[in-house]
Amino acid sequence: MIEIATLARIPFLENASLAARRELAARAVLRRFAAGEVLFTAGSASRGLYAILAGRVRVLRISDSRQHLVHVEGPGGSLGEVPLFQGGSYPATAIAAEPTTCVILSRAAVHAAMAADPALALIFLSRMASRVRELVERLDGVVSRNVASRLAALLLERSNESGDAVFTLGGTQTEVAEELGTVREVIVRELRALRKCGAIAPAGRGRFRIPNLQALRRLRGGDPLSGESDG
Repeated sequence: MIEIATLARIPFLENASLAARRELAARAVLRRFAAGEVLFTAGSASRGLYAILAGRVRVLRISDSRQHLVHVEGPGGSLGEVPLFQGGSYPATAIAAEPTTCVILSRAAVHAAMAADPALALIFLSRMASRVRELVERLDGVVSRNVASRLAALLLERSNESGDAVFTLGGTQTEVAEELGTVREVIVRELRALRKCGAIAPAGRGRFRIPNLQALRRLRGGDPLSGESDG
């Protein structure tokens, strides 16, 4: 059992009725995970839906000693909807990328809440539809663009997110490789090529800056590296 006020920190439940939140709070469990700790593994029995209050979780499919990133969730995100509603086991493995706090909502809790507030079902359907759209877009990026283009897009995204001239990859090179559907060695090679042509420059301790924004944008669009510089 948790405080009802704790559920107010979960954006997708903010419009749920008080009756629904009471049902969830009465059955919910609060869990904290250390960085690197596994929340659940592919094939394991479902404990319920994980709603993230703080931290960041990476969801992975692991095969043939390689890991492929499915999606990343931060505060306000959720995990484990598929087995919650369909039954069966978790289809992927979830690992805390940093210290993470979650509220775990069991199937009984969610069903009781939806009985109290049927409109809650539409909220969960909307979230699952959004997840499907995200996965389709990720698949399209992997299929239609090469690694260099995907890496350029990621670097531009990280730069925009930082709001600063200097930014990080947002994870290790291995994690970036998993996100882009490749291996670390390829990421190392592509970063070296980007530095060589002047599109990016190291800024110390795993950080980068972008001296040639236009070159990186062209590469994101599929144009090959030209070695040009903005001077």
